[in-house]
Amino acid sequence: MIRPDEAEEIAGRMAAESIAAGDPTGWFERLYAAAEAGETAVPWDRGEPSRFLAQWAETRAPAGAGKCAVVVGCGLGEDAELVAGLGFETVAFDISPTAIATARRRFPGSAVRYETADLLDPPPEWHQAYDLVVESLILQALPDPPRRDAIARLGGLVAPGGTLIVIARAREPGQQVHGPPWALTRAEIDAVGVGGLDPVRIEDITEPPWPRRWRAEFCRPSTSS
Repeated sequence: MIRPDEAEEIAGRMAAESIAAGDPTGWFERLYAAAEAGETAVPWDRGEPSRFLAQWAETRAPAGAGKCAVVVGCGLGEDAELVAGLGFETVAFDISPTAIATARRRFPGSAVRYETADLLDPPPEWHQAYDLVVESLILQALPDPPRRDAIARLGGLVAPGGTLIVIARAREPGQQVHGPPWALTRAEIDAVGVGGLDPVRIEDITEPPWPRRWRAEFCRPSTSS
């Protein structure tokens, strides 16, 4: 049995190696493949949806019938299944083919369409295509670069009248972090809205034993082109 601290150490080592090799996202597939082979565990795999996404869904009660959603960096699928359970026609993607294969196996018969894709280079047909976009703990898994590019791409998935929810660890400006994860500043959260999104609410959540979190909701005005 791999202990959580061992899994985090392995993930950190893989991330450092990928970054040093000029491939800052390559460690995701390495990690998921190693976990599939039983050599480690995925540190963020808790076998259930994000607590902070579930709280948002319970409070906001979004009506998904007749609407479509995308879950960014879906990992092993728990958040995507929650979103689909709200009635949204749901696409969930990850850069790791192994993660996608594992999610499909974990949820046989799921209504979610699991796909391999890259937030840094999304399919053109996804531009402003989704009524709900969910990003949970993905931006914080990216060093900078390419995190700024990922932030800039994220809002482009949101349809006119649509909503974007972002969940990430929080840090103060100038606070040093040694990731992964690389916690986000308020300025980075605010930057998510650049490109035509309006902030709805930005929550700074301290809920022990969880690390301090941002939970930010943005919307694209329905008149946006």
